[in-house]
Amino acid sequence: NQMERYGRNLRLRNISEEGQERLLNSSALLVGVGGLGSPISLYLAAAGIGRITIVESDKVELSNLQRQVVLDTPSVGMRKAEVAKKRLKKLNPDTEVRTVDSRFDDDNARKLVAESDIVLDASDNFRTKLLVNDASIAERKPCSIGSVLEYHGQVSSFVPGKGPCYRCLFRQPKDGMVPTTTEVGVLGSVSGIIGLIQATEAVKILLDIGRPLIGRLLLLDGLEMEFQEIKFQRNPGCPSCGEDAGIEMPI
Repeated sequence: NQMERYGRNLRLRNISEEGQERLLNSSALLVGVGGLGSPISLYLAAAGIGRITIVESDKVELSNLQRQVVLDTPSVGMRKAEVAKKRLKKLNPDTEVRTVDSRFDDDNARKLVAESDIVLDASDNFRTKLLVNDASIAERKPCSIGSVLEYHGQVSSFVPGKGPCYRCLFRQPKDGMVPTTTEVGVLGSVSGIIGLIQATEAVKILLDIGRPLIGRLLLLDGLEMEFQEIKFQRNPGCPSCGEDAGIEMPI
């Protein structure tokens, strides 16, 4: 019974039946189903997003389970995307879950983005985040991009034509400049916090409610439990969204 399942959504003044119907008819592209993608996927499915496409090429490893809560111990060695799909279908049979067992790359980026209403980047590297940004601009689709490392996390949202893009804020760093979670670790619950913020941003953007993190980078220091907001503007010289940007993706 959908009225019972989504009852708490239906009582919200900015959602109600009309908003829930929009969510049920919406599609989300999730790039990665690890530390960030796990909570994103669970809460998007719970909210009633009609279709979730998961792009993930990795297999489940025991070390994933410290933070990748959509997975479980019996799934070690299995394909992450398929494990996540089964979990999400158990959570909400209303949600169609599509899996793409490959990396998000130059060959499939624009097609996958074009088929979705919103993109959520939950990858663990700058190149993929920049590609998500560029493909989203090319296809005029909103996206949320998050990242975590150690006790820290950050997240921002991007809507083409309504503010700056990810390349206005970040450039591709040189190899070795940014450590990985494999090298320095990450607190699992920090991944959860940032992922849940991304899921919240997705619902807000899909329903055009509230104030998304457009032109705002939200930073979390998990040790001090402090949030900081950095405002940033569109860069006129940005290769993706600037005045002279071409239709071809920079990557």
